[in-house]
This record gives sequence, structure tokens and C-alpha cells, in this order.
Amino acid sequence: MYNDLKERDKAVNWHPYTQMKTASDIIPIVRGKGAYLFDDKGNRYIDAVSSWWVTLHGHAHPYIAEKVSEQLHVLEQVIFAGFTHEPAVQLSENLLKLLPENQNKVFYTDNGSTAVEVALKMCIQYAHNKGLKKTKILAFNNSYHGDTFGAMSVSSRSIWTQPFGEMLFEVIFIDVPTKENLPEINEIIDEHLDQLACFIYEPLVQGAAGMLMHEPEDLSALMKYCRSKNLLMIQDEIFVGFGRTGKLFATDYLIEQPDIMCFSKGLTGGTFPLGITTCSNVIFDSFYSDDAYKTLFHGHSFTANPLACTAALASMELLLKEETQEDIQRIYNEHKKFAKELALHPNIKNVRQRGTILALELEITQETSYFNKQHERLYPYFLSQGIILRPLGNILYLVPPYCISTADLRYIYQTILKALEL
Repeated sequence: MYNDLKERDKAVNWHPYTQMKTASDIIPIVRGKGAYLFDDKGNRYIDAVSSWWVTLHGHAHPYIAEKVSEQLHVLEQVIFAGFTHEPAVQLSENLLKLLPENQNKVFYTDNGSTAVEVALKMCIQYAHNKGLKKTKILAFNNSYHGDTFGAMSVSSRSIWTQPFGEMLFEVIFIDVPTKENLPEINEIIDEHLDQLACFIYEPLVQGAAGMLMHEPEDLSALMKYCRSKNLLMIQDEIFVGFGRTGKLFATDYLIEQPDIMCFSKGLTGGTFPLGITTCSNVIFDSFYSDDAYKTLFHGHSFTANPLACTAALASMELLLKEETQEDIQRIYNEHKKFAKELALHPNIKNVRQRGTILALELEITQETSYFNKQHERLYPYFLSQGIILRPLGNILYLVPPYCISTADLRYIYQTILKALEL
């Protein structure tokens, strides 16, 4: 049945972030179970990157599958304009209980990029609805928020965005905060404040930039200054949410509260695409009006899809279980021990960890880059050893599902040590 899957795919499919002419052969995956994926030849791979950071509890989780199956026999889809349903209401109620107390409303979309688009539109129209024109955005250097045009605009300019450069709106980019540079950042905010609609940021970990990390106390200090200036804040928890940092959300490390939060990736445990943008009543109330022109004109055909919401409810239930929280702590402890072992390795320039996220920057003669040739050497090597790791250039990182065994983690660590000697 699967013998020609690779050729059939090549004939019809265009894969993401892939130069199709020079790409190595793809691997047909025919099933998944727990932390493992299985190809058409029966080979088993440890999914050490949670299939692009989305799979929390492992593949084909029986509880999530059971709940989705039940929902599929009740209601699979309904337009969310003018209608509602139990899974969407329940998911919003459950999620808001876990977030900062100022998060009061939930807006559903389909993925991380669209969650960001909605957040940006909320902030820009918030000012518009108040009779103000604020069209500039503040964002971090090395940021990444998605691939749609608004999300690209607030992401750092790079080779990825270069073809669209003239079409992206103006953004003021700042470095991540430190105790040393905070006064300089505050001055930049003051200079552009009258035109700034909001500040958008990845809290604690900038994933696509190579798992760059900054400290909670420094981000809290910057957020405190933004709050003092009434500058709206969008916290992009798309990658770091749902336990990745060791706590339920990155916001749990922070003193200040954002005005808007974005979620996707682990939201459904990797089962369905779904995006969520939450906001405070301060934001919502600026749209709540007798004036039809103050409506947030945004929607998707599959907004709040009942199946996706059901998967998210089941995933969240699993996440909050004591054994899952223990697994997160176990992964953190194993990463921490391995990080200490690597700290003095001559081929490692830097080791970074936050919760279940571990990143190793390889010592190279060239500049650290997504396009570094180390990827071409390391990616196939790990595949040959039964491990799915997708280096970001010369950055090796682990973002495993929480169900991964300690034995598999240690096997990955040992394989990394061997790879460093190749």
C-alpha cells in the first residue's frame, strides 16, 4: 500500500520550508504511537521535536482520539458567527481559568500566524475605535511570529521575508531586555510612543531564532515600563505555552500581565490545527458598541471547530494531570544534567535550557545561522540513528513530547555526544 508513497508525494506535493529541487528524499510516515513515528519500511523514529513543537502527549493518544471520535458523532462543524457549541464554550472557560486574571475573552482562529494577525488587528483597531491613529509596532530583534503578512511584518527581517520587504508594515525592533540595556529600550519606547499600537514579543524563548533565551525578571521590567506608558502588550505563547517552559505558561514566570495572548501549537496536543487569541476586557470593550463599524471584522470558515476544541479540551485535561506535570519535571531534570555534561565540551559554544526546551549551539568557524551547513550533516545522521532532530543551522535543540521515556532521552543525549565527534 505504501510502496510508492514517496513518488506519489513528489509528483503532487510542495513541502514547507523546503527547496524541493535539492531536498533529500522525504520519509513516508504511516503511523505514530507515543513518542514514536513509524515509516513505510517499519523503521521507528523518536520524535524529539514533537513534530514541529505541537505534540504534547505523544502521537495517536487514545484519550484524545476517544473524545474526538465521540464528538465526531455529535457535531463536526458549525459556523461560529451567530452560533456556538459546548466544546468552544468549555474550552474558553477552562483556558481563561489558567491565564492571568485580566484575560477575559477568547477569539478563535486556525493557527499561530492567524492568532497573531488577530492580536495585531485588535491593537491597531483599539486605537482606531478611540479616534487615534497608531500604526507602528514594537517587537524584538530575532523575533518570529508566523508567515502571514502581519506576522511576517512583526518578525525580524531576514532572507525569509526579503521578497516581501516593501510590503511589510513598519516595525520598531529592539533587543531583548537586560539590566544594562533597559534604559535605552525605554528611551526608544518614549520616542515612538504616540505612534505605537502595541509591543509584541515571544516570552523567555525565541524559538525559530535558535532557541534564544532571556530572563523573566528582565522581561517583567520591560513590561512594567510598557504598562506605565499604557502601551498594549501582545504575549506570543504559541511555542512556549502548555508546559514547554516548565510552567503551564511563560506568563507564570512574569510579574506583569499582557493585554493579549496568542496560543496554538500544543493547544490541541498536536491533534488539530487551532489558534486562540485571548484579551482583556479593556480591549474587548473598545469594540463593544452600537456602532457597527467598531466590529472586529475577522473570521475563518473553521473558527472554533468543535473537533479541534474537543481535542484541546482533552489535551488540557491530560496536561493538568499530576503524572504529566511529573513528566515535565523529569524531562527538565534530565536536560539539566545533560546540559552540565555539555557545558565544557570543546565543540559546544553555548547550552541553553528553559523547562523541557534544551538548545546546544555548536562551535563553528562561520557565523551562527539557520542556513549553516551543519544541518545537512546532522539531520541525516540522527535519522540514521532513529531520531528526528531538525537542527536550526548549527543549533541542535530538543523539544520532546512529555511522554518520552528517560531511556529514550538518554539515548538521544548519547547520540548527540557521538555526533559531536564526527
